[in-house]
Amino acid sequence: MDFTTQRLDFDGSHGAKLAARLDMPVTPVRAYAIFAHCFTCSKDLHASRAISSCLARAGIAVLRFDFTGLGSSGGDFASTNFSSNIEDLVIAADHLRKNFAAPSILIGHSLGGAAVIAAASQIDEVRAVATIGAPADAEHVAHNFAADIDEIETKGEAQVELAGRTFSIRKQFLDDLKKTSVTERAATLGKALLVLHSPVDATVDIDNAAQIYTAARHPKSFISLDKADHLLARAKDADFAANMIAAWSARYLDPVDASVQEAGEGVVVSETGLGKFHNTVQAGRHRLIADEPESVGGLDAGPTPYGYLATALGACTNMTIRMYADFKKLDVGAISVRVRHDKIHAADCEECTHEEREAGGKIDRFEREITVEGLNDPDLADKLLSIADKCPVHRTLEAGAKVATKIGG
Repeated sequence: MDFTTQRLDFDGSHGAKLAARLDMPVTPVRAYAIFAHCFTCSKDLHASRAISSCLARAGIAVLRFDFTGLGSSGGDFASTNFSSNIEDLVIAADHLRKNFAAPSILIGHSLGGAAVIAAASQIDEVRAVATIGAPADAEHVAHNFAADIDEIETKGEAQVELAGRTFSIRKQFLDDLKKTSVTERAATLGKALLVLHSPVDATVDIDNAAQIYTAARHPKSFISLDKADHLLARAKDADFAANMIAAWSARYLDPVDASVQEAGEGVVVSETGLGKFHNTVQAGRHRLIADEPESVGGLDAGPTPYGYLATALGACTNMTIRMYADFKKLDVGAISVRVRHDKIHAADCEECTHEEREAGGKIDRFEREITVEGLNDPDLADKLLSIADKCPVHRTLEAGAKVATKIGG
């Protein structure tokens, strides 16, 4: 499993609980992002889920949530407007900041794209903003219910059919849309901007992308979502958009190791909470993952503890042989070591002494298979086998070791 999803909720701009999902990588998190869905859509739309999961696989944790009154979130949609959507985004960023880390990327689809451009200036940590099929003006969404605008203007409210569902749209919603110029916000964005748009988008035509891109200042980029529809219904279109966002945003994120502090002396292994056995391993400035297979309740996101032990033996064997070959100036080809670990009955251990077999019980057995490219000299092969046994990890395993342990709060 290459990412996990956590259920979250937090209070939105109108005080209602907003339902959210946080798609988390099982590898160390490179950055946090927020995904804002399209008008009257939800966090569970195919494009939202597909893009979020693809980014999670690339090491970017993505929070996707339902705006007030939509999807699984509470509240009255009729009382919301574009401004409240922006407030919900800022609140979502604050929730990440307090409980995980502040978002450095904002991604918005359709009206959500307009919202992230508008909200970005209120979230200091954001470095990059990506829009997908976004309108150049928030008021553009009113064309979805153009036939009802007169009724909304005269009566103050109307029941509008959108995507097979009925929504109550109030005059304050229209008035609020008119206040916001997305292009004006784009011109003063002050963040890197990526505009993704399909040239055949029948809902928000490509001219909107041109207006946003022209208004924005550098750094800015444009990617054509050729042949994609507005909702990115085809999986390959959503995957393409996500891969482009991941590749582009990497330019504006800290290098993977830049945020990793030294672990200090020794190795630090810590639970992540992403799974029953999922742990991060920090050795100096190096970050790894340890886990267990799915068959025993893990996520299978990294080697098992015994897998790391076998890795240590294999790596030490390779290094020891290479060091010897270089010292002796031997013409030795590429070296590889396959290590297998089993627990076997002592009585079945051919390498064990008579006393060890007589003692009974089970023992740990590591089997090494060393391959040296181009090795045809039997005498040299025997010598390298004896050198392999001088590997420090090999000696530690055979000699045994003492483990001193203490516990603290």
